[in-house]
This record gives sequence, structure tokens and C-alpha cells, in this order.
Amino acid sequence: GAAKGSRFRVIMLGDSTVGKSSLLRCYTEGVFLDAVNQTVGVDFYVQFVELEPRLRVKLQFWDTAGQERFRSVTRSYYRNSAGGMLLFDLTNRASFESVRQWHREVTDTVQPFSIIFLLVGHKSDLAGQRRVGRKEAEKLAASLGIQYIETSAKDASNVVQAFQMLTVAIYQALLTGNRFPRAPAPSTGVIAVPRLLSRGESPSWF
Repeated sequence: GAAKGSRFRVIMLGDSTVGKSSLLRCYTEGVFLDAVNQTVGVDFYVQFVELEPRLRVKLQFWDTAGQERFRSVTRSYYRNSAGGMLLFDLTNRASFESVRQWHREVTDTVQPFSIIFLLVGHKSDLAGQRRVGRKEAEKLAASLGIQYIETSAKDASNVVQAFQMLTVAIYQALLTGNRFPRAPAPSTGVIAVPRLLSRGESPSWF
């Protein structure tokens, strides 16, 4: 079919310190690292996903820095992405309030095309420090027309499920004719990619 051997780029979005890198590493490597160094520029990961028998999708993740000074670098990566994992920290109210801005920035940058987002409330293990209610987050997701899930890299709660939801949504959008941005990838000369991690086979989801 059209998507056989599909390759999707997924970009991790959200303020710095919301846990983008720890969520991604928990998914791609199965490890939780608490005090990961802040991402400088863009980190790059690859994961293969079996969506159904004989349908294998290659996910390319770009883990972006949330700091303001990297915004212009990051922006060039939006234009070649099929999906956006939009994170906020459940214990950090300000990161939740930034969600609309991140969503609008990406949406404006990729027009007239569109990418598929998933809203992720991260660090669900810190229940006692929660500053954003589930209903409120679900309401925001609904207003943006996207799905919502809560995750924790620390106890691996919903981590695989979050990436599964996004991949399935991207794939369904592809089948129904969503117009993804297809601009040429920016030259990697622009940016240092500190590590390239290519993962082998991952367990099938279904």
C-alpha cells in the first residue's frame, strides 16, 4: 500500500525541562535518566514500529531544545515533520500555558500543510505536585482538535502508548489524504547532532 516502508519524522515540542528527552529515551532505549543534560540544538533518534503484519514504519525523532535561542533552528525542522509530540509538565503550570503558543507556531510555520499533534501531560508520577488537572488538559486538547494522554518516564507509564497513539494518528491521516509538509530536509551543517542512536527491532505493538 501507499505507506509500506513509510518513514515519518516526529518532532518533540514544549518548554525546556518538561521532560522531552527523558520521555524519548524511555521509549527508544527503555531507560529513565533523571538529570539528563539539556538538549543543545537537536538530538536525533530512530525507532522502527510494526503497525500491523508486514507494515513497518520508521519513526525519526527530532528532540528539540525548548530554549528561546534555538527557536530559529528548530523552526526549520517543523517543515519536514509529520507529527508533533507536544509536551507540558503536569507539575509546571507555565509549561501548560505555553502549549497553545507551541501549537500555533508550528501550525503557522507548516501552512498550507498540517502535521498531527498529540498533547502529552508528562511526569504523572509526581501526583502530589500536580498543577494541571486532567479535565483542563483534555479541554485544551479538544479545543486544538488533538488527543491527550498522561505519561511518566520514571515509571514508564503510558510511554509506549503515547508514541503508539501518535503513530497510528499519523498513519490514519496519511491514508485519508492529509497533506504533510514535504520540504527538503535542512542541511545538517546548520547544527551539531550530538548523538545518533539507531535502534534495532522493537516489540510489536499489536
